[in-house]
Amino acid sequence: MNLQSRNKVDAAFSMASMTDLIFLLLIFFMLTSSFITPSGLPVNLPSSVASTIEVQKVSVTVTKDNQFYVNDKRVTKSTLEGELKSKLAGPKGVVVLHIDESVPTREMVFVAGIATKLEARVSIATKPK
Repeated sequence: MNLQSRNKVDAAFSMASMTDLIFLLLIFFMLTSSFITPSGLPVNLPSSVASTIEVQKVSVTVTKDNQFYVNDKRVTKSTLEGELKSKLAGPKGVVVLHIDESVPTREMVFVAGIATKLEARVSIATKPK
C-alpha cells in the first residue's frame, strides 16, 4: 500500500516578497520626509513662537559681520540684486532670509526690499522656542 502525499511542501523561503516590501517602505519614507535644506552657514537665528516650514528655493544669509551670502556663495551688498535676479526663476519665487539676531534691522529691510522688487515672496528663518 503506497500512502504518499501528492502535494509536496517546499522548504525554501523566497526573499523576493520581503525585498519588495522593504523597497516600498523605503520609497514611502523618502516621499513623506520633509525636503528642507538647512543653511550651511552658522548664524544665530532669532526665536519665535510660531514658525512655518517653507520650501527653500533661494537662501540669503547675513552674518553678524554683515557679510552677505546667496545659497552659500558670498556676494557683496552691491551685487546682491543681480545674484538674486539670476537665482530666482521669474516672479513668485521664494527667498528665505537667514539673518543673525545681532544684525541691524536695516540690513533685513534692504534684502527684503530687493526680493520684493523682484516680485519674490520673503520668509524669515527663525528657530522655534
